[in-house]
Amino acid sequence: MDISLIAAGFLISMVVGLCGVGGGSMMTPLLIAYGIPPATAVGTDLLYAAITKSAGVLTHHKRGNIQWKKVGLLAMGSLPASGLALFGLSQIDAQSSLYETIISASLGVALLMTSAILLSRKEPLHPHPEHPTEIRVLARHVSLITVLVGFFIGALVTLSSVGAGAVGAAALIMLYPRLPAVSIVGVDLAHALPLAALASVGHLFLGNVDLMLLLNLIPGAIPGVIVGARMASHISPRLMRHILGGVLFIVGLSFSYKAIFS
Repeated sequence: MDISLIAAGFLISMVVGLCGVGGGSMMTPLLIAYGIPPATAVGTDLLYAAITKSAGVLTHHKRGNIQWKKVGLLAMGSLPASGLALFGLSQIDAQSSLYETIISASLGVALLMTSAILLSRKEPLHPHPEHPTEIRVLARHVSLITVLVGFFIGALVTLSSVGAGAVGAAALIMLYPRLPAVSIVGVDLAHALPLAALASVGHLFLGNVDLMLLLNLIPGAIPGVIVGARMASHISPRLMRHILGGVLFIVGLSFSYKAIFS
C-alpha cells in the first residue's frame, strides 16, 4: 500500500464531503501530478468514482430522493456519447501525442467549466424555489434539452473523468429550477454512477485502468467523506468552494495551455 495515495483518496473524499463536489476534478489532476499517465489517471478515476458513488446512490434511492425519469433522460444522451468517445479513443494510438492532447484538452475544458460553476454560484447545489428568468421555450423542450446536456456531459466525463458532479448539478438547476436540492444531488449522483461505470469499463478494455492504483485510493475514501461531512458544520462550504474553484481554474488553464502549445 502506498500511504501517499491513501492520503490522496482521503483528502479528495474529504473535500467532496465538505463541498459536495470536487472528486473527479481533483483526483485526475492529482494523479497526473503524481506521475500517472493522463489516460490511466482518467480511466482509474472513473472506476474509483463508480465504486465510491454506489453507496450514495443506494442511500438516496432508499430515501426517495432520486427522480429516475430525469436520470433516464440524462443517460439517454450520456451513455451513447460515452460509447462514441470510447470508440474514438480506441482508434488512436494510446502512446501518441494526439491521444495525450485530447485528454489534456478535455481536462482543461472540464476543469475551467467546473471552476466557473463553483466561483459563480453562492450555493451551487441549492436551487431557488422560483426562477424569475425561466424561459418558457426551455420548459416546453426540457426533456430534449436534458438528453442533449447528457450527451455533452457523457463525452466530457469519458474523456476527462470530470464534469459529472458540478456540471451535472448546474445543468439540473438550470433545467429544473423547482427541483428540491436533495433531488438535484440524488439525480446527479444516480446519473453519474452508470456513466462512470460504462466509461471505466471502456477505459479498462483500452488498458487505461491501473487496478493497483485503485486499491491504494479506496481505503481513504469512506473515512474522508465522513470527516468532510463533519467538518462542514465548522468550515464554510462556500469558502471551500471558492478556494477549490480558484485552484481548479489555475489547473484548468495549465492543461489547456499544454493541449494548445505542446
